[in-house]
Amino acid sequence: MSWLDAIGWAGSALLVWSLLQTRILRLRVLNLLGCLVLIFYNASLSVWPMVGLNVVLAGINIYFIVKMLRTRHDEAIYAVVQVGTDDDYLAHVLAVHAADIARFNPGFRYDPGPGRSAFLVVRADETVGIVVLRDAGRGVAQIELDYVTPRFRDFTPGEFVYRRSRLFTDRGFHTVITPPGMVAPYYGRLGFRRDGDSYVLSL
Repeated sequence: MSWLDAIGWAGSALLVWSLLQTRILRLRVLNLLGCLVLIFYNASLSVWPMVGLNVVLAGINIYFIVKMLRTRHDEAIYAVVQVGTDDDYLAHVLAVHAADIARFNPGFRYDPGPGRSAFLVVRADETVGIVVLRDAGRGVAQIELDYVTPRFRDFTPGEFVYRRSRLFTDRGFHTVITPPGMVAPYYGRLGFRRDGDSYVLSL
């Protein structure tokens, strides 16, 4: 196999691998890379119809990547909806994503008891995140769960809960503490400070 054939196979493998991704942004980036590799490969062989196809696909990917990056922190795109801690839909979402929740929040055990509040982060009619907090007393909100569905994990939509400080201050909270031991936390970008295995936000 020549080096050019190897490049062609690598580009094809990238396209296939991209379609196996659950995270939207990662899918688009990998698909774009595969298209660029195949543009070079097909141009080297003068297979112009395939060059044209991959140029169009690359352009589509670039368009959506730019659009996603521009709106990832846009409050007009996401909404935060409070639901009851005993809400049937909340229980359904928690059950559907139970295995993935345990992967990123290994210490989480859901308790719908008193002193707790639950919020769903939604994009249009799709639920993309869940935040559950508990009143720890003395104005402290202890986050028990901060979860984002795989498709939107590159966008950290949970940040919209913390941006809207009135969600906490209207309930008498002045401090927010994140769950200890959370895998791949993103709180450093939101003004939280590290405190042991958790992060703390003063409102």
